[in-house]
Amino acid sequence: MTAISSSNPALALAAELIARPSLTPADGGCLELLASHLEPLGFRLERFDCGEVRNLWARRGAASPVVCFAGHVDVVPSGPESAWCSPPFTPVIRDGYLYGRGAADMKTSLAAFVTAIQAFVAAHPDHAGSIAVLLTSDEEGVAIDGTAKVVETLGARGERFDYCIVGEPTSGAHFGDTIKNGRRGSLSATLRVHGQQGHVAYPQRARNPIHAIAPALAELVATVWDEGDEFFPPTSCQISNIHAGTGANNVIPGECDVLFNFRFAPVSSAESLKARSAEIFRRHGLDHEIDWQLSGKPFRTGHGPLLAALTAAIHATTGIEPTLSTDGGTSDGRFIADICPEVVEFGPVNATIHKIDECVAIDTAAALADVYRRVLDQLLAGEAA
Repeated sequence: MTAISSSNPALALAAELIARPSLTPADGGCLELLASHLEPLGFRLERFDCGEVRNLWARRGAASPVVCFAGHVDVVPSGPESAWCSPPFTPVIRDGYLYGRGAADMKTSLAAFVTAIQAFVAAHPDHAGSIAVLLTSDEEGVAIDGTAKVVETLGARGERFDYCIVGEPTSGAHFGDTIKNGRRGSLSATLRVHGQQGHVAYPQRARNPIHAIAPALAELVATVWDEGDEFFPPTSCQISNIHAGTGANNVIPGECDVLFNFRFAPVSSAESLKARSAEIFRRHGLDHEIDWQLSGKPFRTGHGPLLAALTAAIHATTGIEPTLSTDGGTSDGRFIADICPEVVEFGPVNATIHKIDECVAIDTAAALADVYRRVLDQLLAGEAA
């Protein structure tokens, strides 16, 4: 094991954050730690806590453009600690990697945010525009009282951002190879099909809801919902759960419950997907009820100042020309897009996120801070990467 050197401030701060257990929705004191670094730089700090969720909004400056860094301090459970090579909340450097829950998702990004801002403000104390930081402890959980609430509050009082970088771990094979410039929407459904329970030997006296739903589900998954576009793959419908029956093999069930989800491109809408699904169920004569949950609208950031600045910064730091991607699950970018026209995600390699022995290469912290600082140089100080 290697000691964590204070000569690498981003790595040292990442280790401090990892050492503070912050299982969602707890923040483990991480917000106070980060606030203690931001306040001396002249940031105005506001807390928007809601129930068990902790949220921090910090801003330096009052003018435009506003460059916001956004992220989450909460982490997923570690799983069995005995399976880890070292305790999940004890940061350890081994063989060139920093180990600990949250190392990649996303405490290294948070540390890089702060150290990048510190370096930028030291060089440009009177910079143009504003720098903002939005942090929550409710991203890995239900994501109701976190960034969504902060964005709602900021929007109600007329605050907007011009640019936002979310520190999600986007890199694939190599640090710097991927920028997420959008995400698909997520629309989930809970469908209940009603039948009539009876004995399997007397099907004429019953109505089997599984038989009723089967051809409808076949059509649902075979339907081409759209063709996607330049940035997004076609909309996908996936059946995630089917449940029916009493557990006996001689009883026709009275109900069948089905869970399914659409991951959809902006070329479709939640309303159009609901309407087309309803038409399929109508044609198949289903006696049913359905509950829909829209957990995220799709968003996309096109070529503009933020993508240009981030791409140039990544290349200057790593020598890599990053590719743009919209794959993967949802992120808090879906909420921020409501008050910010340019939202992207960029962070460490994501190979170990949510896994046992989550880790990040030790040189990632400083490199990531360098990328973020170069973006600030370009957007708020007019310097080339």
